[in-house]
Amino acid sequence: MRKNRKGRTRRFAAFLGFLVLAWTGGFVWFVANIPGEAGDTTTHTDAIVVLTGGSERLPVGLALLEEGLGDRLFVSGVYSGVDVATILDLNTQAPTTLACCIDLGHDADHTIGNARETAIWMAADNRASLRLVTANYHMPRSLNLFRRIMPDIEIIPHPVFPDTVRVDAWWRHPRTLVLLADEYTKYLVSLVWPPA
Repeated sequence: MRKNRKGRTRRFAAFLGFLVLAWTGGFVWFVANIPGEAGDTTTHTDAIVVLTGGSERLPVGLALLEEGLGDRLFVSGVYSGVDVATILDLNTQAPTTLACCIDLGHDADHTIGNARETAIWMAADNRASLRLVTANYHMPRSLNLFRRIMPDIEIIPHPVFPDTVRVDAWWRHPRTLVLLADEYTKYLVSLVWPPA
């Protein structure tokens, strides 16, 4: 009886060790593959989509719209009560003439919601391509979910780079380490869930 218990305990410990090693190896790979720059910065798309959640994202989206890299800007996950005028007031460098080409989504409160909300907006006018603007560490999960929920849409990633997230030396910065570990775990979940 004791031998059986010891055998089960050892197998369980070995399995846990394997999981820890697999997670750690995957985490290192994940961090190494976080975008270090915006790749395609010239292709025009039907839309520019900004996911709320970071101060750098919206100014970049507005700048891309002003440069003519997209026909319209969709901001997903906006707080209830915030309108286009408020957004332009908060981003004083953006010209007010952009107001005609900005749409807001107020329903999403997480990345899956962002993807579903954007899919509805894209389908409403038969848009076929978008440039996705979000933080570099958030891009792998966002891109995976957007592509799963909108498999027929061409998606160009356009990462932004928060100063507070030190991806280049993540092991020296506890807050960055915790943020990236959390994001990696969410990324793993996004690979298998939810269904489109």
